[in-house]
Amino acid sequence: MLLFLVVLGLGAFAQIKDPVSFKYEAVKKAGNTYELVITATVPTPWHIYSQNTGKNGPIPTSISFKKNPLLSLVGKPKELGKLEKMFDKNFNTNVLYYADQVQFVQTITVKGNIKTNISGSVNYMVCDDSQCLPPTTKSFDIKLQ
Repeated sequence: MLLFLVVLGLGAFAQIKDPVSFKYEAVKKAGNTYELVITATVPTPWHIYSQNTGKNGPIPTSISFKKNPLLSLVGKPKELGKLEKMFDKNFNTNVLYYADQVQFVQTITVKGNIKTNISGSVNYMVCDDSQCLPPTTKSFDIKLQ
């Protein structure tokens, strides 16, 4: 019985360790243009921070892309979701965050009519009302067809 409780406790801890799930997809637009859509789903009561949350606060979400000579990034990733703003007494500053879900959308163009992929990583931090988890990095590799 004790072993069962230990295993059960470890399973619960593993779920809290990283509550965010990600979905990655490339949506073909016109010609050689794609939108890379990175969807973060964040269960209640957790929230993930905006790329633009500012200085002196939590670690903002950042997306980096590996160099690929066949691709060009157009601008920076846009955020789509319900942006929340609040004063966080733990950081003593205003923070920008998303609860439930946010999409990060990066427009890319492919040079020529070539099949390739785009890879990179998302670095993010999540908090709830009582704790913050250490920043986490997740890698992705998406085929463009």
